[in-house]
Amino acid sequence: MASLQEDGVFSRLKQNHIDPEVLIKRERELNEKVHAQFEKSQQRLAELIGTNSTLPVTISSVQVLHAPHTRRSFLERIFNPLLSSNQDGPYTLQDALKEVSIAADKLNRFDIFHPPVSVYIDKPDKSDPSTSPTDLAVFISAKEKSRYTIKTGTEAGSSEGSAYLNVLLRNIFGGAESLNAQASLGTRTRSSYSAFFDTPVFSNPDFKWEIGGLASSTLKSWASHEELLRGASTKLKWVNSWGHRQELGYSGMWRQVTGLAENASPTVRADAGDSFKSSLTHTWINDHRDVPLLPSRGYLLKTTSEIAGFGLLRGDVAFGKLEAETQAALPIPLPGIQGDSGVSFTAGLRGGLLYPLTLGGGDIPAQSRLNDRFQLGGPTDVRGFRLSGLGPRDGPDAVGGDVYAAGGASLLVPFPRVGKDTPLRFQMFVNGGRLLALKNTAREKGGAMDSGAVSRSVKSAVKELVNGLPSCAAGVGVVYAHPVARFELNFSLPLVLRKGEEGRKGLQFGVGLSFL
Repeated sequence: MASLQEDGVFSRLKQNHIDPEVLIKRERELNEKVHAQFEKSQQRLAELIGTNSTLPVTISSVQVLHAPHTRRSFLERIFNPLLSSNQDGPYTLQDALKEVSIAADKLNRFDIFHPPVSVYIDKPDKSDPSTSPTDLAVFISAKEKSRYTIKTGTEAGSSEGSAYLNVLLRNIFGGAESLNAQASLGTRTRSSYSAFFDTPVFSNPDFKWEIGGLASSTLKSWASHEELLRGASTKLKWVNSWGHRQELGYSGMWRQVTGLAENASPTVRADAGDSFKSSLTHTWINDHRDVPLLPSRGYLLKTTSEIAGFGLLRGDVAFGKLEAETQAALPIPLPGIQGDSGVSFTAGLRGGLLYPLTLGGGDIPAQSRLNDRFQLGGPTDVRGFRLSGLGPRDGPDAVGGDVYAAGGASLLVPFPRVGKDTPLRFQMFVNGGRLLALKNTAREKGGAMDSGAVSRSVKSAVKELVNGLPSCAAGVGVVYAHPVARFELNFSLPLVLRKGEEGRKGLQFGVGLSFL
């Protein structure tokens, strides 16, 4: 009896069996039909709007749905200007749709709502005697994101492994405010704790104010010490009409060079102990790359400037610091391949200058400290060198420099069987750079540099940058652009090294957000 039932089941399965190719064909036909209907409806909608684009309309009300935790006063700053009662004259339908779309996009950029933020337009209730025939009612559907996110995980790369806990609180007071707190423990950054609060200014997603503090302990084995940081900062962040991002901020930071190794050099020992940096910073970014972590076209221009201890800033270090970076990416067409081949060429340059200044109330420029000087070399800038492997050294320690320049070029090619649409590339690269310290000729005579001597030393160091070949390396590797960070595994071969510099022949692994 059982075998008869089983035979019946198998026979029904065989009868109901459909060839997978037939199913795929049916699904493709159904998708094409749905897509054609969608395109037809969109075309019809565009025709209707085009026909009535000059029709005079008024916006009588705006309602934001599904946003119970967002303040009414916050939303009014965004949507009140849309209401016709606040306008000099009526809209045309085209103008009204444009203004509503701009306001909805602004709401979307606060990152407190699930995308997309949808817009619905309808006629208001005719039973309301205050309405007119030209009135439109606007409904914004904006579903709020969770008010908190907690993440834990581990990270590895660039000679460091760490575990972290991140807590993000959103829309704290109903005005798109956020609090981002993070704690991490690692092998190089032994501990790091930070908390930053930011809020839009005047309900503008392109203009924000941030305030926060941090405490960290970092082992800097390349200079035989550990650095402790404790401090706070505040900044204004905005995006201008050209899309350029800017930040203007102040930070007060207590630093301590401690935990010196037994073989620490005299330079490191001279800078051991406490210092306090009080500084103003400004950052300007003009980024037109298509994918910043793996660009195939576009360009980046970036400058970062800092002034510390000068005038009213006080503190016990004083300097002016300027860094500039540029990168360009170009797609490379290949014969026989239509459209984007996935092959691209990128090139970048970086440079920086630290200029000693006089402390407030002083008359002699303060010499740069180990904490503030530039470091160069490693898997995320000049590949083929150890971390901080370029520049001045004192015994076993990389003591940093006051002037540097670095550049690199890479050819990125998609893997044959993987394809160009994946974020995986094979790369061939060459990069190099130089890092120099200001020469203190007065120290040889037992004194300190005055302002004139500093100026002459800076000019001499800048000229020396282009004197001879830079320290450089070449190699090949694999690049993977994850949404969070870029990963590289490279085989590098140093080509030019100077006395004391530390190259790295062989495999090198790097993780970061910015690569040369």
